[in-house]
Amino acid sequence: MEQIDHIDAIDRKILSVLQQRGDISHADLAELVGASTASCWRRIKALEAAGILVRTVRLIDPARVGLGVNVMCSLRIRSHAHDSRSAFEAFVDTRGEIVECFSMSGEWDYLLRVVVSDVAAYNRFLMQVLLAHPAVAQASSHFALAMTKYTTALPVQL
Repeated sequence: MEQIDHIDAIDRKILSVLQQRGDISHADLAELVGASTASCWRRIKALEAAGILVRTVRLIDPARVGLGVNVMCSLRIRSHAHDSRSAFEAFVDTRGEIVECFSMSGEWDYLLRVVVSDVAAYNRFLMQVLLAHPAVAQASSHFALAMTKYTTALPVQL
């Protein structure tokens, strides 16, 4: 992985545009950021090599694919030993319902965002899968009533 010493204004513009329009052509991107097509291509390759740009994805409207329920689930684990935490985090990686997982400071050890079709599906997941995991001691669930903001874009502009 290459190191980029400095991300300049054009790099930041490129990052900003790509977060909104990952499928934009290099020519259109160059026009938007005020650089040549070749320069944009080289900059994108450098940002990829440095690990700043990590992958290109397409976002899905969850409700349109039957996944309209978002649950924030706070967890306490039984042990903070490395093996126990590693086993739990490996388990999280295998579960498609868990779309985000944060190791937390404070009262709870982890915060999960779980996306499912309905409350019954979440109940099954919670009771039969999550609470059945040997590392999990306790969970607290909070159902989102509505999503008032959602973005994957980071504020990279100066």
